[in-house]
Amino acid sequence: MTSDGLESYALANGLKPMGVRAPLGQYLREAWIRRDFAWTLAVLGKEAENSRTRLGAWWSLLVPLIQSSIYGLIFGIILGSHRAPNFIPFLVTGVFLFNFVSGSFQTGASSITSNSGLLRSISFPRIALPLSAVFRQVLNLLPTLPIMLVVILIFDHILKWEIVIMPAVIALLFLFGLGIALIAARLTVQVRDLTKLLPFLTRMLFYVSGVFYTPAHLGLGETFFGTIVAINPVYAFMSLARGALVTGYEVHAQDWAIAGVWTAVVLVFGVVYFWRAEERYGDD
Repeated sequence: MTSDGLESYALANGLKPMGVRAPLGQYLREAWIRRDFAWTLAVLGKEAENSRTRLGAWWSLLVPLIQSSIYGLIFGIILGSHRAPNFIPFLVTGVFLFNFVSGSFQTGASSITSNSGLLRSISFPRIALPLSAVFRQVLNLLPTLPIMLVVILIFDHILKWEIVIMPAVIALLFLFGLGIALIAARLTVQVRDLTKLLPFLTRMLFYVSGVFYTPAHLGLGETFFGTIVAINPVYAFMSLARGALVTGYEVHAQDWAIAGVWTAVVLVFGVVYFWRAEERYGDD
């Protein structure tokens, strides 16, 4: 049988060449079917990461707590009277949520380039790898949520009834994280040097996301910088979480609108943008 005949026979029996891009609808269905594969990759990756350190999974709790302590000390002194009210719960909420966003961005960016062997050996929708990277950040975030609540109880002595919206905030944040992971994954495949810029991009995002301040308390609410922060989706997510958890802050419809619109745009663009390059992943 000729090679053309073999190819026709394979196609007639439902087989296809590795890496060929399926139509978007079919592609998403196949990705949904393989969601357990993405979750298992995340769990195994987390276990491998923990096995390389003496404290293992405890670092998922210690890192954001250490960061919050350092930022609280440094920025608490620098800002002085310009600190946001209820500063410690305000800061802890910001740090914990920002870590999820930055982790999704950075691990998503390397999800394709660090799995070249897997890409060459197994046929599966490549979107499973950025999805697995975001699942891994969920595994990092979940143990920190009780710690965040304990900190809030220590300083506020009460949990607000608005806490009931937190599952919706986290679900929306997960979809946003998936969108940026997909975009970053394709960009780093096309431009490998982008990995060198990731720490700088993450740090820039940190400073314009209101992790340790609000533009209003700095007197910047009506300035161009204040506007940039106000329309920043990460700031909107933090504002929603603070409104739900921290005394002195409220949940605003504007934050829901900003977070929702950004999530829809980033996720849809990320899925299509990543899918269009499906055949390129694993070529190098």
